[in-house]
Amino acid sequence: MTTIRTIEELEALYTPAPVAASTVKVAHKMTPHYRRLIEASPFAALATIGPEGIDCSPRGDHPGFVRIHDDTTLMMPDRRGNNRIDSLRNIVRDPRVAFLFLLPGSGTTFRANGRAHLSTDPDLLESFAVDGKPPRSVIVMAIDELYFQCARAIIRSELWNPARHIDPKTLPSAGDILAAMTDNQVGGQSYDQAWPERAKQTMW
Repeated sequence: MTTIRTIEELEALYTPAPVAASTVKVAHKMTPHYRRLIEASPFAALATIGPEGIDCSPRGDHPGFVRIHDDTTLMMPDRRGNNRIDSLRNIVRDPRVAFLFLLPGSGTTFRANGRAHLSTDPDLLESFAVDGKPPRSVIVMAIDELYFQCARAIIRSELWNPARHIDPKTLPSAGDILAAMTDNQVGGQSYDQAWPERAKQTMW
């Protein structure tokens, strides 16, 4: 196996250099067009880093769930989950974060990089409440850079093509995976059967 070990080797491989359209799109504060992309997105992957390594966590909510507080600040509520707090633990120890926003039906994806902290300000938490249930914390990101990503990955994957959607019944379920990893002590068919109602009752 041939391994690239220097930036010079890497840049020599990826020629020609990026065209202007790949570089001038980077903004260091909010723009009107980028605002529209964030406000339309119901899903983002949150990337964080800590002493144990890198983590990437799916985050989804109603479109615009990531709030544009001002031209240099984004806010994301931490909705209910499994309480592993991998991403939050990382943010406390290393503020570097990134969001990758998806927009269903659109080839455009959108990236936001910056530095974050966690806020538990009562008024802020209450402002994100849904059905009277506020998040336990809010991720507050100071923007370093914003830019859209070209559509090639979405086009190649046919992500939004219904004909390419996978039938969940052909995949192992959460219950199957848990049962296999715990010698049937956790998970199984009963777990899968109970999960939809449990999720419905604990969504917020």
